[in-house]
Amino acid sequence: MELLGRSVTKAQRQEQVPFAKDFLRSTDGFPPLARLLQGGRGGEVRLKLFLTITMMATRKPYDISRPPSPAYWARTLGITGEPPARRVADALHWLDREGFIRLTPRKGTLPLITLLTPQSSGRPGLDYERPIERGERWISLPLTLWTKGWIIDLPATSLALIMVVRDVQQGRDAARYVPGDERTMYGLSADTWTRARRDLERRNLLEVKRVPQGGEFDYRRMRNLYRIRLEQLGELSPAEHELPAHADTVKA
Repeated sequence: MELLGRSVTKAQRQEQVPFAKDFLRSTDGFPPLARLLQGGRGGEVRLKLFLTITMMATRKPYDISRPPSPAYWARTLGITGEPPARRVADALHWLDREGFIRLTPRKGTLPLITLLTPQSSGRPGLDYERPIERGERWISLPLTLWTKGWIIDLPATSLALIMVVRDVQQGRDAARYVPGDERTMYGLSADTWTRARRDLERRNLLEVKRVPQGGEFDYRRMRNLYRIRLEQLGELSPAEHELPAHADTVKA
């Protein structure tokens, strides 16, 4: 939590973290968000790294000139496994190769990390511009995702579903329905959606309402309305309560 707090302070970000709609959905390919999730445990590290890099790269040219080492990234995000630093290094190279970031080698120090705008079908990433500057619709993630430790505690699939439901809600705080054809545009499998939904409901971060569909004399099919409980994201995550006192020890 101490290292996460340093990352937010260093970024000097005073607002929520924006993500363009085309990061989440696509009608002609696999959207970037779904691409990040591919590959099991590798997707877990890639998504958390990319979200955090986006949070930290706040000013043009949207780079991190003094990036953390892979070991430091691993400690900050609670990455475990054998070995954590290698998992982070592999994820950074994947993000570079797939056009999410650009790694620029530098003699005697760590590569410069520059944030890019990834494309839906594996095309090279574009120079990053904030969605509002590009005139595009966007969703946002609250800084409490980092300051309260949720980025450590939540699985990547649950983080992805939070973003998707934020998009479905269209900036409103009301529960909304997701039609089947619209759900397809997000590229999340039915299994991913179900597992993430159950996890977020268990954590009290997702509200799902069952309401009837159709008129009074129609067959009364039920459908689900979804709402992310942003107020709950302002609370401490279980990870924050579980972290040890010493910053050099990580418990996921």
